[in-house]
Amino acid sequence: MRTTETPHSTTKPFAPLAKIPQHIGMSLYYVQKLLYQLNRDPDVRRRYDNDFNGLIEAFDLKEEEATAIRKPNLGFLYVLGVNGQILVHYAALRGIAWPEYIEALREGLQTHGPVRDGVYAEIGYEGVESHTAAILARRELHRKGS
Repeated sequence: MRTTETPHSTTKPFAPLAKIPQHIGMSLYYVQKLLYQLNRDPDVRRRYDNDFNGLIEAFDLKEEEATAIRKPNLGFLYVLGVNGQILVHYAALRGIAWPEYIEALREGLQTHGPVRDGVYAEIGYEGVESHTAAILARRELHRKGS
């Protein structure tokens, strides 16, 4: 059973990535775990309120990831592969409204290129405009074929 003194299973005391040579893709996991726990765990939320930098340092993140979380740079986090369902809650926590959230994702794709990792990379997601264009093209083909 976890207590407030017990570290989360994703913190450095349990799994320092520097000691896992086969570590591939785990950094994204830790970014998402941190953001997910901010939304779900009252202890993590208190630590966010009281010691944000200490909380970030408790997770094995690359410097670019930690910086993106601190700013917050939602577009860059998205391009790194953070799931949109997790990211939208972090945006709300940081006081970013829906239109600004969507714009930040668009800017991230324009600035940093396509999504690099995670589920959106696996399915080849290239952003709202591209996705919408593909849907409209399929509808047009279906309409012509009917």
